Amino acid sequence: MQAKTVESFDWSTHIPVDRAVLCFIIGNGQILLIHKLRGLGMGKVNGPGGRLESGETPFDAAVRETQEEVGLTPARLRHAGELSFVFMDGYSLDCSVITAAASAGTPVKTAEADPFWCPLDRIPYDLMWEDDRLWIPHMLEGTHFRGRFIFDGDRMLDHRLLTGADATLNEADLARK
Repeated sequence: MQAKTVESFDWSTHIPVDRAVLCFIIGNGQILLIHKLRGLGMGKVNGPGGRLESGETPFDAAVRETQEEVGLTPARLRHAGELSFVFMDGYSLDCSVITAAASAGTPVKTAEADPFWCPLDRIPYDLMWEDDRLWIPHMLEGTHFRGRFIFDGDRMLDHRLLTGADATLNEADLARK
């Protein structure tokens, strides 16, 4: 049986099933979000993103996934944080969160996503994954973050979120916090 709390999970041996990226284009008081049309998170609002391909960096994946999902090419990329998810069904995912301060192109709907610009003060957290309301405000403030989350399906069972200098601690330091 999987651990139901962040503290009872053995993160020292954690090897995620998948590595992924989320890319949020932010500018002019707005953020580009998507209605996810298929795959993990289908039916939820999120940012463009997906799994890293072999040999790909998170920045490469952020550009490729955003181009594929919404037709935009993000630019002026910045690493915002890291998220680790463990699901009770055995699936796990580590995700790099990337922000872009600019983009080229026009957003288009694809089989994967229906994009829309959203005012920063109207982010629809009630339509998103439960964890998003915890770390997105830090992303928008430019504060680095690192989160660990345990989910049972769509329901978050437990979490641990570190921000600022704490988010850059190594595993041994994290174990002592």
